[in-house]
Amino acid sequence: MSNFDNIKKWMEETREESLEEMGGFFRARVDGYESHMDPWKDYYKWMADLIPESSQTLLDIGCGTGLELDEIFKKYPDIKVTGIDLESSMLQKLKEKHRDRKLNLICGDYFIESFGVSKYDTAVSFETLHHFRPEKKIKVFRKIYNSLKTGGCYIEGDYAAESEEMEVYLFEELKKRKAKNHIPDNVLVHFDTPLTLEHEMLLLKKAAFKEVISLGDYVANNTMMIKAIK
Repeated sequence: MSNFDNIKKWMEETREESLEEMGGFFRARVDGYESHMDPWKDYYKWMADLIPESSQTLLDIGCGTGLELDEIFKKYPDIKVTGIDLESSMLQKLKEKHRDRKLNLICGDYFIESFGVSKYDTAVSFETLHHFRPEKKIKVFRKIYNSLKTGGCYIEGDYAAESEEMEVYLFEELKKRKAKNHIPDNVLVHFDTPLTLEHEMLLLKKAAFKEVISLGDYVANNTMMIKAIK
């Protein structure tokens, strides 16, 4: 059975469940979040290994409790990090783990918060952007591009749809569930709508990144790793 088949089966089983507002979803799960994400521990180490050694400043959007930063700080304890996340309780846990690091934490919506211009050597995100439509996602990619110094890179680890059919199916399923629950389209809820690897890379190229590289097979944990260079 393919991953898509498993997802369709799970969708049928959960069709009567209510959608949860994004911030509330993570607020309710902050205590068990890190153990829940344990299957991706090798990805956090991989992301840390991809950070250029010359990096002195780093932007992390959707940083949560900082699982990728746990590994990055092991390699680069003096790196200056700006982390942005929607949920304050996640950021508090990150702060408690790394009180001695150079951390600037912003509780806010990374579609709204300013990233600055030519400010960072490197930017990262891990499993945070798979909730958005392409037309919205490209906006944050352009903000990331503008925030990077010339030659800087953006590293993204995220879920990937295994086919265009799966991608379309999930967006349609979200639309149906929002309509059923009378949830306005602009309200952010926790529901996965990943793009295919090819579509994700195309958006990054449209956002002006001069080189976009797939770094590995997304089959493992349905997770892709991409590096984009300004």
